[in-house]
Amino acid sequence: MNKSKRPFTKSKRSFRRRLPPIQSGDRIDYINMSLISRFISEQGKILSRRVNRVTLKQQRLITIAIKQARILSLLPFLNNQKQFER
Repeated sequence: MNKSKRPFTKSKRSFRRRLPPIQSGDRIDYINMSLISRFISEQGKILSRRVNRVTLKQQRLITIAIKQARILSLLPFLNNQKQFER
């Protein structure tokens, strides 16, 4: 029988690093709706930092920007439109 020297080796998988959702040139601001809308769920909730994959400082800025946009009625506070499908 031909036994390998290392029976429990991990297979080498190519790992592609995820690109950060916010680039260095992006301004986190309540006016930048295309950026802000990426961090809101379908119900209108702010997604968590773990889901967003952003830093703590970026998450704070995102939260402030979303709240400002809601106050200025650029974003809804809730998105309760129930879609009935038959």
